[in-house]
Amino acid sequence: MDKILREWMVGFIVSVFAYSSLFCINAWLTTHLSYSLGVNWIYLPAGLRLFLTLIFGLSGAVGIAIASFVICFFGPFPFELTTYIGIGLISGFAPYLAKLFVASNISISSDLSNLSVQKLAICVVIYAALSSGLHQWWFAVRGIDEAGTLNHFLVMVIGDVLGAVILIGLVKYGLDLMKPSKSN
Repeated sequence: MDKILREWMVGFIVSVFAYSSLFCINAWLTTHLSYSLGVNWIYLPAGLRLFLTLIFGLSGAVGIAIASFVICFFGPFPFELTTYIGIGLISGFAPYLAKLFVASNISISSDLSNLSVQKLAICVVIYAALSSGLHQWWFAVRGIDEAGTLNHFLVMVIGDVLGAVILIGLVKYGLDLMKPSKSN
């Protein structure tokens, strides 16, 4: 039982810190690419949300939800605790729901050993559509910044897909750099 709890806590803590850090980096890097409050043309943390939930499962989703709540609480959103809770839950559990949907319908193993580029692309698109749809619905319900329109939804989907592709590319490039070079 201790091992399971330890693994869960590691997933949770890594998710909180990794997501919070990348959110701040993304805000700094893409400050001029913001479409509106909570909607960016490039959103690198989208790819991280997906990775964290693919790797850590529920503990990753909870970590992202907590981090997102804290980011909203100290960020630019108008003060409304209910809004923060909803954004946190959607941020953490949309990628988790996408993972469950894709894993059960496209046969992705729990250790991700059979995760191909095609399966990852399907996962990214499903996650981006689900996350963007739920976020825009919640923003509209809460009356945030003209949210809920098709434009906001499409920009958010594009931002999530681009962010995920860029992040995946950077991770792949980093992994390639870490491989030992083959000498003749």
